[in-house]
Amino acid sequence: MCGIVGYIGSKQAQGILLEGLSKLEYRGYDSAGLAVYNGETIGVNKSKGRLTNLQDKLKVRSLPGQLGIGHTRWATHGKPSDENSHPHVDHAGRFAIVHNGIIENYIELKEELIAKGYQFTSETDTEVVAKLLSELWNGDLVSTVQKTVARLEGAYALGIVSEYEPDKLVAVRYASPLVVGIGKGENFIASDIPAILKHTRDVYILEDGEMAILKADEVTLMKVDGSLVDRESLRVNWDIATAEKGGYDHFMLKEIHEQPKAIRDTLAGRIKDGLVDLSQEVSLSGDEIRGIEKIHFVACGTAYHAGLVGKYVLEDLARIPVECDVASEYRYRNPIITERTLVVVVSQSGETADTLAALREAKKHGARVIAITNVVGSSVAREADDVIITWAGPEIAVASTKAYTSQLIAIYLLGTYFAQACGHKAEAELREIVSHLQNLAEKAEEVLKGEPAVEQFARSIAKHQNLFFLGRGLDFAVALEGSLKLKEISYIHSEAYAAGELKHGTLALIEEDIPVISLATQQAVYDKMVSNIQEVKARGANVLGLAVEGDTELNKSVDEVIHIPATIDLLSPVLAVIPLQLLAYYACVERGYDVDKPRNLAKSVTVE
Repeated sequence: MCGIVGYIGSKQAQGILLEGLSKLEYRGYDSAGLAVYNGETIGVNKSKGRLTNLQDKLKVRSLPGQLGIGHTRWATHGKPSDENSHPHVDHAGRFAIVHNGIIENYIELKEELIAKGYQFTSETDTEVVAKLLSELWNGDLVSTVQKTVARLEGAYALGIVSEYEPDKLVAVRYASPLVVGIGKGENFIASDIPAILKHTRDVYILEDGEMAILKADEVTLMKVDGSLVDRESLRVNWDIATAEKGGYDHFMLKEIHEQPKAIRDTLAGRIKDGLVDLSQEVSLSGDEIRGIEKIHFVACGTAYHAGLVGKYVLEDLARIPVECDVASEYRYRNPIITERTLVVVVSQSGETADTLAALREAKKHGARVIAITNVVGSSVAREADDVIITWAGPEIAVASTKAYTSQLIAIYLLGTYFAQACGHKAEAELREIVSHLQNLAEKAEEVLKGEPAVEQFARSIAKHQNLFFLGRGLDFAVALEGSLKLKEISYIHSEAYAAGELKHGTLALIEEDIPVISLATQQAVYDKMVSNIQEVKARGANVLGLAVEGDTELNKSVDEVIHIPATIDLLSPVLAVIPLQLLAYYACVERGYDVDKPRNLAKSVTVE
């Protein structure tokens, strides 16, 4: 996720802003920039790449002044570049803003402003906000900001300064984190507490629909409708390391808890009038979609497991045959690829060597390629014909969690979009799927409330060296991911099996007290899954069942059961995987291993 820092006071802002941005580097970013008011004008300096690039530029052209904003960008709209870096300014340079989040209606706003004669120099949604501030300027900064955000749809945390009122720094939050730091004769804003912890431990945490007006010696909180907010400040007692993790013990746990937001962000701007709209990202026409003869999902590791879900989703919704391949095997098996083959490559980093090689092999044979990735401007994103960005923000922990669920959301969007073109599902059914998609973030929050029960079961399995996951259909795809997570960080030997394969060898490994995690969320195969569970129970297994809320039958066949909120079967993988991520996390903690940096593994595999 992007980083925001802002300062107003009696000291030089540049050093404070740079220091704050350096404390946010752990979040990941691709560019950085500052805007500082020097007493007459707003000076801006920004650069693609690491913060050191910006620091080198500032050695040549520094930015004196006591009011400023800074930003580290994780690209969503437009590739990483100097032009797309924040801060952004209006045409006259009288407003400067930094922004985290996604403005869903920026295209409509941009077209409106272009028609009025405004020119744009970046590909970002953020520049639209800067121009809109200029267009709506009414002589008062606070009310102009209020009028501006009233026009915005989506998620945003904004830091705004203006030459017109250089005694103010304005911050606004909606669905993207923002904190206000309270100092003595100086005040701060930041997207995360570590950026300002050296200067103050007294903060306000803005809530959705709130804004803060900062002066050097006072802070006023209000809602965007102008009504004042009276709130006590909070005292932060974390150290820097804990603050970086948002108060969580590890980045992995923090990222598990960030999944509801990642789901919302990945859906943002892609649903219009109750249906999926990927027309800005996928350039295939309806006829071209209907002309696709087969789809290949190609990926590695966790992304491969997302592709397995994609096989079920695309075949069910679009009725197009789908294969799913491990990228390291794909190009060596001489796959049958034609011009009517669509290859969907899935990569968190967009730099996975095997996936990139598979992409190039597919294009060499004339296939159309869609990339699903979390990194704008990555190699996979640049070389694919079309790109669907998963707006999970950067993952720090090696074991992927929020990137995986965001990949699933992107796959559901793609499948529903294709289904709309292919016409194999009634529009009413597709609208129902979209409606359930929009409820997933809230239901993911409900799943996370069951964390204590998962932690308790994790303690009981941590002493074991072997464990099994069972599932059918989509549950089998999720079981594979749950098993991988457990192996990756707890080092417990774990295997996932399609439950119907038990009699073909797996039962020989079931012995007294061995843990078996059994997923039973798919109603079409529920009875068969219960029978499989009874088979392992009869041989002494200790079974944890995963069921849908309201299911009282599974309790009769398992030792313990965890429930997830009800949704349609097709979407259950998004909710079912969260308890399995938590299970792996707490088993690792119980065994005393390094959660965020498991042995022998790397975040991005850039060699074959």
